[in-house]
Amino acid sequence: MQIQVGIISVSDRATQGVYEDAGGPALNEAATGYGWEVLAEDVVPDEISDIQRALRTQVNKGCQMILTTGGTGVAPRDVTPEAVLEMAVRELPGFGEVMRIESMKITPNAILSRNLAAVIDTALVICLPGKPKGAVECLGFVEGAIPHCIKVLQEVPTSC
Repeated sequence: MQIQVGIISVSDRATQGVYEDAGGPALNEAATGYGWEVLAEDVVPDEISDIQRALRTQVNKGCQMILTTGGTGVAPRDVTPEAVLEMAVRELPGFGEVMRIESMKITPNAILSRNLAAVIDTALVICLPGKPKGAVECLGFVEGAIPHCIKVLQEVPTSC
């Protein structure tokens, strides 16, 4: 299934030029490896308004799925889940549960992760860790459920 994807890297340091974003490119490579089409990529600071602006822009561009990387930890500036949930019409808790369970097999710090998935309008949004390796691994843990989820979200409801 061809899925149109947006990627948002959430990082104060990357937007300030302290280092080059690595999470977005890693997710781009993973997404294209799954046969998905990346329509948009953004790098934004850890600010709820900036994250939400990028989400709205990508939803409006027709992204069926948006992958965020970064801002899912416990630091005070980690606000990606809050930004997404403020816009969401529903949360899909199974995605976060699976990502944490599988990640716990790799690192005990996975218990601190606030990875999640939610629906904004008809787009699936998946919040992934900031470390490129962790983001790609977590995407892989839930990849099997994505095509069906996108299909259901894109169905036009029929009226009675």
